[in-house]
Amino acid sequence: MSGPPAQASSGVGTPDSPGSGLRSAGSVGSDLPDAKGHASGHAGRLGGMTWTALGLVYVVWGSTYLAIRIADQTMPPFLSAAVRFLAAGLLLTGVIAWRSRRSERSALKITRRQLASVVLVGLLLLVGGNGLVVLAETVIPSGLAALLVAAVPLWVVVLRAAFGDRPRAATVVGVLLGFVGLIVLTVPGIAGSVKLSGVVAVIAAAILWSTGSFASSRLPMPVNPFVASAYEMLAGGTGDLLLGLGRGEQHRVHLAAISTSSWLALSYLVVFGSIVAFTAYAWLLQNAPLSLVSTYAYVNPVVAVALGWLILAEPVSWPIALGGAIVVAGVGVVVSTERRRTSAPPPQEN
Repeated sequence: MSGPPAQASSGVGTPDSPGSGLRSAGSVGSDLPDAKGHASGHAGRLGGMTWTALGLVYVVWGSTYLAIRIADQTMPPFLSAAVRFLAAGLLLTGVIAWRSRRSERSALKITRRQLASVVLVGLLLLVGGNGLVVLAETVIPSGLAALLVAAVPLWVVVLRAAFGDRPRAATVVGVLLGFVGLIVLTVPGIAGSVKLSGVVAVIAAAILWSTGSFASSRLPMPVNPFVASAYEMLAGGTGDLLLGLGRGEQHRVHLAAISTSSWLALSYLVVFGSIVAFTAYAWLLQNAPLSLVSTYAYVNPVVAVALGWLILAEPVSWPIALGGAIVVAGVGVVVSTERRRTSAPPPQEN
């Protein structure tokens, strides 16, 4: 999944994001970072850099579903996911080490508890979350996968409620609306036009991604989101590798049979999906209003559906169009309601 490993290193994110170091990739409301207090100060003076970064997040994370689908055409799912996250994790680790080379203490040094936390979160996000999405896209359209994944913020609200949080009435309405959309989205699987197993796999991926994002807000994580994401990608990539080997995917790898388009798609996922867009998202959290940044949660699935239809000629049936619209509307209600809740001033004591 994409977005903000976070992308949950990143935001109201999705299983296509990089990780969970920013705790925004699948979190909403109180789980979202407050942009370090800078968001409101930039609300009135958004420059070209802001819109460029936002455009990268919109387009790149929205297009990762298409790239996964193309990579899946000639690559085994879990092994390709392993290559993506191990390569991205090593690149990010190298950049962090190089930037901190003059510091007395390595930026990559973390405690054992933090290491255990990032390994657990990385496995939930990038094996359970992203890995299952990659597997599912071998049998279902990329646009449908993106719409099913868009429900991540809804699952996070459910998890928060299960642990004692009391969501607002509007949030509950948004969650119920979104789940109605999910039911509509399962119609193609029930009717047999796509494999039901793929639909179920993506729903399971969204739940596991939400669990990882929620857990990251309660576990001792590294302070630096890039460090957290680097370790999450290495842990998740290793998990994907072991799972792929356990499924015997190595016996189906024939390098000569892998298409150029699949290699390009995988390279795109490594460089743009896991590094460039995540960096842009992290920058936005520091320099743009959260109300603007969080819009990617419902823009990304629209981009994914459009690209799947335009480039791969994926059909947009009435259940996909209607169910997708309902899910996006529900997510919009949840994100906007929780955003106001997070930004509301604390009550004053009398």
